[in-house]
Amino acid sequence: MQLNSFYPVILTEKVALSAKFYTAYFGFETVYEADWYVSLKLSRGKVTYELALLDASHPTIPTVYRTKVQGLILNLEVENVDEEYKRLIQEEKLPIELDIRDEEFGQRHFIISDPNGVLIDVIQIIPPSEAESAQYVEKIWSSDKGVGDA
Repeated sequence: MQLNSFYPVILTEKVALSAKFYTAYFGFETVYEADWYVSLKLSRGKVTYELALLDASHPTIPTVYRTKVQGLILNLEVENVDEEYKRLIQEEKLPIELDIRDEEFGQRHFIISDPNGVLIDVIQIIPPSEAESAQYVEKIWSSDKGVGDA
């Protein structure tokens, strides 16, 4: 299969509010907007990220699935999680679901939620513990080179 695009679509009862949340706090731009669907894009150089918001009651959704999203986490990997924590939690006063902390498996992160209850895990990759390093199939950390170097 040759994919042209891949992006999450959040089923919500709060399309407009959710669009405002992602544009205000994460820099997404609206590329399509209707009362039932909003398509968002975030461009960083040659890389483009997409996110869509869809009214959960829209007839394009099979009837049995017309409910708001549950059990979803969006991972946003950033260069400096402490700066994002300061901006989003301390300055913008967004509600924190999991306070900032380091994980043995190689992440420093915190978790907030969007207006739909979708969790947003803001992550910075850090060196994993020695025990956790063995769990990585793909090497993302080299003690003499740094994150991303194998």
